[in-house]
Amino acid sequence: MSLPPLIWDTFQALHAPPQAMDDLWAEGWRHFGAEFFRYSVSPQADGWQTIVPLRLSLAGLTLTKSQRRVLRKNEDVELRVVPATISDEAKAMFQRHKERFTENVPEALTTFLSTEPGTVPCRCMEFQAWVAGKLAAISYLDLGEKAVSSVYGMFDPEHAKRSLGIYTLLQEMLWAQAQGYALYYPGYATSGSSAYDYKKQLQGLQGYCWTQQRWMPREAIKVGTWVMG
Repeated sequence: MSLPPLIWDTFQALHAPPQAMDDLWAEGWRHFGAEFFRYSVSPQADGWQTIVPLRLSLAGLTLTKSQRRVLRKNEDVELRVVPATISDEAKAMFQRHKERFTENVPEALTTFLSTEPGTVPCRCMEFQAWVAGKLAAISYLDLGEKAVSSVYGMFDPEHAKRSLGIYTLLQEMLWAQAQGYALYYPGYATSGSSAYDYKKQLQGLQGYCWTQQRWMPREAIKVGTWVMG
């Protein structure tokens, strides 16, 4: 398997205006807190894999049968969309959520969010899923001018059978579409199998080609390996 050009860039920024966020996402950038980064390859247990930034157009958003099933299964969930914060409830949920991982275990929620996630480095909304009066899942969505980008999602393992990670992702897309945003960035996938494979099931998906420095439709991606070099 050929690898794309080696790209491993970072910079720090406490504030980026909405249009700047749109431009950065369009060039494969992401951020955790004030640290912005983009990289084309990543070491995995089975060798180096290509990192494929992902996005989709919200204008023609369609959901798969299984995704609609997730929404129906969670019709009893109360969804709240509020400015992002790092609450004690969120910290406690993160500690329970990270127990699911056996490698690359994140240390704290501040690994992904700034201490002021609602405004640093950009406006960010928090999607809360409440089940029977108890907070069961949270995801965080950055807002640009015409685009939005999913930052991180977590759920209480007690509700694992509900697929709340998929649920909040779908709600992010539906909310952004209703708000008039044009593009949704769900993060990235890898050229081989990984924990992010569920993102590959999104309809209308595009992947960023590091070699050509442009976005390509799913049909141009080698679906089996997702090589974008």
